[in-house]
Amino acid sequence: MQLSILRSHDNTVTPYTLAQEEMTLLDALAYIKSHSDATLTFSAGCRASVCGTCAVRVNGKEVLACAHKVKEGDLVEPLQYHPVLRDLKVDKHPAQQTLKRSTAWLHDYHETSLSHQDEKQSETQTDCILCDACYSACPVYALKPDFLGPFALTRAYRYSIDKRERGVKNIIDTVQNNGIWDCILCGECTVACPKGIDPKMDIMMLRSSSVQHGYADPSFATQSFGTPDFSSGFGF
Repeated sequence: MQLSILRSHDNTVTPYTLAQEEMTLLDALAYIKSHSDATLTFSAGCRASVCGTCAVRVNGKEVLACAHKVKEGDLVEPLQYHPVLRDLKVDKHPAQQTLKRSTAWLHDYHETSLSHQDEKQSETQTDCILCDACYSACPVYALKPDFLGPFALTRAYRYSIDKRERGVKNIIDTVQNNGIWDCILCGECTVACPKGIDPKMDIMMLRSSSVQHGYADPSFATQSFGTPDFSSGFGF
């Protein structure tokens, strides 16, 4: 079986032949490095879909290398919108600075008891492993590199619904610029998430909360819905 990898030193795709067919992509990369090309560089961690370190793109879709089963002809590339350090290894630090910019933490904490239902409300969002798959899958970054992005907004939503947070408006204020209104709601982040998180829905919920706090989509005022044309009947 053969798979191809985008190499960074010359920006070309290099084909490699594997000795067996049943293996994960991470095992395949380790095999290639040990038997075919010691210069191949990639990231690995827990090997159990917990740490998110091994996220890459296969055939244009984000996957965890430790979970993806290799198929004939797979094309492996690094995550999008990340500085490539070498081959499949990228620098995730700039992307994860979005967490700092979104101020995704408790702002005005007060002690209160949480019910099991309260904990279940944000349980899914808490499962984020910061693999950056949703960030890489988001088409908004092609035009807006300062966009806060899916995992930062999911984290902001997680804290905005926390009963211990008395300063919800602080969070809502922070996600307005380069945030929730810049999302095009395509759902690519939801498809890419290996933990079943739905950033698209979280962003929609943040929009709803923003409206309750007096905000509105800033692009709405510039949208044209046409003008009445009474000479031809109804009309927008």
